[in-house]
Amino acid sequence: MLESIFVGMSGLMGYSHGLRVIANNTANLNTPGFKGSSLQFADMFYANSTLSGGNSGFNRTQLGYGLNTYSTSLNFKQGELRQTGNDLDIAVDGQGLFMLKDKEGDLHYTRAGQFEFNDDGVLVSRTDGATVVALDGNGAQTEISLVDLRTNPAQATATVSFTGNLSSTEASKTLSDIKVIDASGGEHTLSLVFTRGAAPNQTTWSVAATEAGASVGTGSITFLNGNPTADTAKLSITYKPAGQAEQPLVFDFSSQVTSFASGTSSTLAMTKQDGVLRGTISGVSFDDKGFLVVSYSNGKTANGARFALARFDAVSDVIATGDNQFAPTDSAAWHTGAAGANGFGTIRAGSIEISNVDLSQEFSDLVIMQRGYQASSQIISTANDMLQELFSMKSK
Repeated sequence: MLESIFVGMSGLMGYSHGLRVIANNTANLNTPGFKGSSLQFADMFYANSTLSGGNSGFNRTQLGYGLNTYSTSLNFKQGELRQTGNDLDIAVDGQGLFMLKDKEGDLHYTRAGQFEFNDDGVLVSRTDGATVVALDGNGAQTEISLVDLRTNPAQATATVSFTGNLSSTEASKTLSDIKVIDASGGEHTLSLVFTRGAAPNQTTWSVAATEAGASVGTGSITFLNGNPTADTAKLSITYKPAGQAEQPLVFDFSSQVTSFASGTSSTLAMTKQDGVLRGTISGVSFDDKGFLVVSYSNGKTANGARFALARFDAVSDVIATGDNQFAPTDSAAWHTGAAGANGFGTIRAGSIEISNVDLSQEFSDLVIMQRGYQASSQIISTANDMLQELFSMKSK
């Protein structure tokens, strides 16, 4: 009967451990990147005996010593990817864990991609400030930083394009407010004055470019059957902004520019110029390959480093360490790579992976644990009653 109490106690201990695992899973139902676990149960050792006489093969007795518990097994099934609207909330759709490096230089792994840029412009975990590990263009490990991406340099205007009709019945036409940009990002306003030639060269227009009344270049454009000829459709000048170096500038009339009679109404106008102003950061995000994408106020974008991802061969090669992080039990069984290649999943910006805990399954397991615990306690109570009865018989 003492052995029965021990067996019952082993059941109480085992089911209490199982209850703790269920409690931990349930408590982390909304923890980003959390992976549920289950407790491994096994029967304990046995005492074997053989009764004397007869066929011993039919008289062997095995008496068990109760319940034993082994390790917990992590469930790495992917959790739901939930949109957050924060571009620095990142999820991996498929295999792979983000790599984090703490202040001591140790690596940790996580599925909870909740990141931010610190005061130095380096991407870190919002949980503990660990640096997010990335890959540079050569595949070497680095960090994701905004240090060299805070501004986008200006680009000088090289081509100004036009469209519309230059009325062949007008003697002259002036286009004002033609914006061009110099190499340092300064903006300048030019004017173009078109003057139609006298007979017999009425299809040729002289063009004078001016800035604040001062000439910056001249040329001519000739129309044949209402369309500019190929050799005059692009007017090239060398423009020198004040205080800046010279820059070549092309006025392009080759696309959808005509010269037909339309009274004194010309529709010729500038459509675009290819220069850009100096830009500052207006937003940061990540593409599906894990590259940092920086958007600028001038409409340009630039790419930075990309996330480094890691994966393992078997669940036995990873252990949970808390703070939504995991560590390897066998470093040789871990592999590093980039999103979208070699079996790694893709990156989903603006989303977070929530816990993969199945609440209905946890409640079902909870009922089983409760019944097992109650049954084990009943065994102890019964064995105790039997001992009490034995002691009372001795006293008589």
